[in-house]
Amino acid sequence: MANDWATFGADLHLELRGTRLRAGLMDALREAVRSGRLEAGTRLPSSRQLAADLGMARNTVADAYVELVAEGWLTARQGSGTRVARRTAPRAPAQPSPAPAAGTGRRRPAPPAHNLNSGTPDLASFPRADWLKAYRRALTDAPNEAFGYGDPRGRTELRGALAEYLARARGVHARPERIVICSGFVHGLMLIGQVLRARGVRDVAVESYGLDLHDGLLRGAGLGTPALGFDERGTRTEELAGLDGCGAVLMTAAHQYPLGGALPPDRRAAVVDWARASGGFVLEDDYDGEFRYDRQPVGALQGLDPERVVYLGTASKSLAPGLRLAWMVLPSDLAVEVAAAKGAVDWSSSAPDQLAFAEFLRSGAYDRHVRAMRLRYRRRRDQLVAALATHSPGTRVSGIAAGLHAVLALPPGTEQATLRAAAWRGLAVQGVNQFRRPTVPPTLDGLVVGYATPPDSGWQGALTALCGVLP
Repeated sequence: MANDWATFGADLHLELRGTRLRAGLMDALREAVRSGRLEAGTRLPSSRQLAADLGMARNTVADAYVELVAEGWLTARQGSGTRVARRTAPRAPAQPSPAPAAGTGRRRPAPPAHNLNSGTPDLASFPRADWLKAYRRALTDAPNEAFGYGDPRGRTELRGALAEYLARARGVHARPERIVICSGFVHGLMLIGQVLRARGVRDVAVESYGLDLHDGLLRGAGLGTPALGFDERGTRTEELAGLDGCGAVLMTAAHQYPLGGALPPDRRAAVVDWARASGGFVLEDDYDGEFRYDRQPVGALQGLDPERVVYLGTASKSLAPGLRLAWMVLPSDLAVEVAAAKGAVDWSSSAPDQLAFAEFLRSGAYDRHVRAMRLRYRRRRDQLVAALATHSPGTRVSGIAAGLHAVLALPPGTEQATLRAAAWRGLAVQGVNQFRRPTVPPTLDGLVVGYATPPDSGWQGALTALCGVLP
């Protein structure tokens, strides 16, 4: 019977499927009890009545009732009929206590209540209304071919808008044909690593402090990653001359991540001179170069030599990482190879998102958003500095006034103890040595504080928790 129904009680419907009628009836009744459609104490129709409703033999219904009584789903008493059994609600499983931390006998700390990890902008400030306007205009004006398979370099509309913006805001010498759109900095670095390895490059130098993820991507492409030395003036670019087989260097010149300094002018010139003399390339990660609070942002390194510097930028810090929009401005002899490495079609970057971002740039909405966020982040940084001056006057904020994070210098040997204290107070924060390359000796102690990450409602609580764990 494929679609027979029995109706009784408060709008209860039983649907029986298949040819095994008794089993189907039992399953339907069990499910009705489980779901609460048949409450405890509900009286069921007699076997004769239900059999007539369903058009089946009375013995079939009677046998089903008997089995469900035996299983505890129903009760049957002489003169009272058959009813849904009253059953004790299942007890919720006990939540296990947090396991003790290894070797301490103490419980593990609770999940963090405050997040000061670096690398994420204020997601609550994403300009939803302005982005929606740009998206609507972009879709309205989009040619039909924009919804097909596209140029692997990305939409011409976005590459043209980026060339204009980067020249004006970051001093980048860019032409649309030299720009390749990618789905994040990591994607761009993967493509560059693939091209460099195919060219015979053996090593790409990296800074002493940085993200392990980037180092791992380069090594995954078959490249060595020797670390350059670091001193109070930043990365020691003069060491490049002594690295045989090094064909490129990855740097955050405008705002070193995570230590927060800007590469001095003489070292900026030195790294470009090395690239010219050796035929190598500088891979410039300009991840938050638009956010400088004490002066105008330093121009991109790429402006010193567009043929030796690969400029990599992203919307992840200025807008949101979820957009998956980034770009590379490439030397002429690399642009074709990187586009070929990306593929015959643009498989990684959504064309509508690219069109919307192009409209967002050309309408001036992006400039307005960056200005607003610059003020917001500067205010956050000033509040951090003021709180430290009041509650922990011995703690120094190092690095330039820029970006989405600050570095707090700690007394030697106190970083790990401070991180443990932060964890026990429900504060997520990173230590400087988390970003140190394995071959670099530990000489610095400090905290990397992402002041852009917390929402407004949690910012003061995060500040209070931070000041409470500093030595």
